[in-house]
Amino acid sequence: MNAAKRAEIFKRLHAANPAPTTELEYATTFQLLVAVILSAQATDMSVNLATRQLFADAPTAQTILLLGVDGLAGYINRIGLYPTKAKNVIATCRQLIERHGGEVPHDRAELEALPGVGRKTANVVLNIAFGEPTIAIDTHLFRLANRTRLAPGKTPLEVELKLLKSVPEEYKRDAHHWLILHGRYVCKARKPECWHCAIADLCEYKEKTDPYKEATPR
Repeated sequence: MNAAKRAEIFKRLHAANPAPTTELEYATTFQLLVAVILSAQATDMSVNLATRQLFADAPTAQTILLLGVDGLAGYINRIGLYPTKAKNVIATCRQLIERHGGEVPHDRAELEALPGVGRKTANVVLNIAFGEPTIAIDTHLFRLANRTRLAPGKTPLEVELKLLKSVPEEYKRDAHHWLILHGRYVCKARKPECWHCAIADLCEYKEKTDPYKEATPR
């Protein structure tokens, strides 16, 4: 895909949604970090359902730490992999308190040193909380980048590095939000909804879908 196509894709995504943001609910950088840790292999909706009460009762690293693993598990047991996530969040709270005064560090290495925090989670926090032009690669974005040929790659890191190199600078801050939302709601895994895709004519996916053709009896 050439640079002109890429620029036009982001121009259209920007026009459709000038101020994209995460669908996770949070009030502080710490709460954002916890929500992103919990969102791994889970929907944002399921995370929000759990964290609304959790953050109301225990809004800080100190208060969540006091819950302990079992207490936290009671709040998040609707989320996939919750036993492991409860252990990671408690360990992260302890580390934040002991090493960072209870605050979330604005540093990639320190973020990735926290239990349950990998590159994707660090990218989300750096982007949303600290305004850095990072691009977090989730399953939706990885699929979209490969399917459209926007930034094909065999690994999330390869896709991320290609996007960082090729996305026009003015769109880099919001790029991952646009692509994640587009992958989640339009360019879906099982059947992309090409018939109402704003970038269908720019996308290089060869097997574009048409609801009318698919509905026609054979």
